[in-house]
Amino acid sequence: MASHHYLHTGQRTCHADDGHEVPCESSGQDASFDVGKPWPEPRFILRDDEVIDNLTGLIWCRDASLAEFPLTWQEALDFVANMNREQRFCQHDWRLPNRRELRSMLSLQTKLPALPELHPFINVFNGWYWTATTAAISAAHAWYVALDGARMFYGGKDQSFMLWPVRGEGLNVIPRTGQSLCYDAAGKVIACSGSGQDGEFRYGAPWPEPRFEILDAGVLDRLTRLLWCRSANLTPQPVVWSEALAAVAALNHAAAENVWRLPTINELESLVDCAAHSPALPSGHPFIDVQDIYWSSTTSLFEPDWAWALYLEKGATGVGQKRFAQFSVWAVATVD
Repeated sequence: MASHHYLHTGQRTCHADDGHEVPCESSGQDASFDVGKPWPEPRFILRDDEVIDNLTGLIWCRDASLAEFPLTWQEALDFVANMNREQRFCQHDWRLPNRRELRSMLSLQTKLPALPELHPFINVFNGWYWTATTAAISAAHAWYVALDGARMFYGGKDQSFMLWPVRGEGLNVIPRTGQSLCYDAAGKVIACSGSGQDGEFRYGAPWPEPRFEILDAGVLDRLTRLLWCRSANLTPQPVVWSEALAAVAALNHAAAENVWRLPTINELESLVDCAAHSPALPSGHPFIDVQDIYWSSTTSLFEPDWAWALYLEKGATGVGQKRFAQFSVWAVATVD
C-alpha cells in the first residue's frame, strides 16, 4: 500500500469544462480515484479552546482569528512567541504552521471557507493566512494560504495577513517542506534558533535518501510511493484541461502494467521542495523536460469551470480556466 505521505483532497464531485457536475466514473478526475491519506470520522475533536485534527495529529486554536487583525510576517511570528511566553491556553509550544500543515486543513470540496464541512472552528477569515515557510524564489516573501478558495501563493513579508497558531509534531502523514534555512523580513539568512520558522522546526515526515528511484516504468518517489513519468511533459504543447485528461487516458492504452492518471493537486504539491525554485523540485531529481505549470485532476469548487494547477517554478498552487490551453501534463500512477 502507498505510504500516504500526502493527503486526500476531500473532493467528491466531478465537473465538466463549463463547471456543471458530471458522473465521476471513467472521468479521470480527482473524485473518481480514492487516493491520498483518507480522512477519519470524526475529523476533528473539540477540546476547550483547541481542536485536534485526527487526520494529522496537529492541534489548532479553535479561534482562527486569535490576533483579530492582519499582521506582518514578523509580527505574526512574534505574536505566537508571545502566546508561548504567556502560556496561552496553558501551552507553550504554539507556532506558525508551515505551508504543508496549513494546506492539510483544506477541503477542496468546499469554499468560503475551504475547510471540511461541520468543522468546529470559529472566526474563520475568508482570506490569506501566513505560514512559517519562506518563499525560496524570493526570500523577502513567505507562503500564505487563502481560506476562501484554498489557493497558496507568497506575499511580501511586510504585508499584513492573518495567522492561525498550531502545535504538536503531528503523526508524520505530512511530509517536511524541505526548508532548512531561516530568513529575516528582508530575505537575509539568519540563525534559526528561536525564530519560530519552518527551517527551525522542520516538522513532518522525513524524506528518504535517495528520494527518487528510476525504474523501467518511471520514477518512484520513495516518500509518497507514487510513480511519475520520467518525462514531465506528456503533450507537445500546453493543452486545455479535457485534453490533459485525454492524454493520460491515451497513455494507458499503451501501458502494460501501470494505470496512469492525471495527479490530484495534493500529489503534485508533494513533489515541491521549499528550499528550491525554477523548478521547485528536490535537488538531483531525475525528471526531464520539466515545464512551468501543470494541470491537476482536481476541480476548483470555488469556480468549477476552473481546475487546480501546480506552478512549479515557484512551488505555488493556483487555478486555471479549464478551456484555456495554458498548462502542461505530467502523469502519475499509484504503486502498491
